[in-house]
Amino acid sequence: MRWMLALVLVSFSLTAKATWDGTGPGSGVTGNDTGGIIQWTPWTATVYYRIAAEHCARWNRIAEITSVHAKYGDYVGFVCQVDRSFDPRKAWLAPDDPPLPAAKPHHGPR
Repeated sequence: MRWMLALVLVSFSLTAKATWDGTGPGSGVTGNDTGGIIQWTPWTATVYYRIAAEHCARWNRIAEITSVHAKYGDYVGFVCQVDRSFDPRKAWLAPDDPPLPAAKPHHGPR
């Protein structure tokens, strides 16, 4: 009976981890479409701009770092700014993939 309870708890925790979208308190980046914070570590000291840029790219925005406190327990703050040259109407009209070349007609075996 205990192994079944343990199995259920593990499956719930894996499901919760898989559905976590990065918002709210947690590891890594915390934020929304207006900006957020990144926990500072020696590893994030080299990649915090890339993390912020990937976070803001979800909403077609540009990341701007606002504060860096380079010590454990502090955060790197950033805001997501709207790119003024981005036109969402044109972005939705542009195809994701270029059109395929026209197929040559096949006349069957001769």
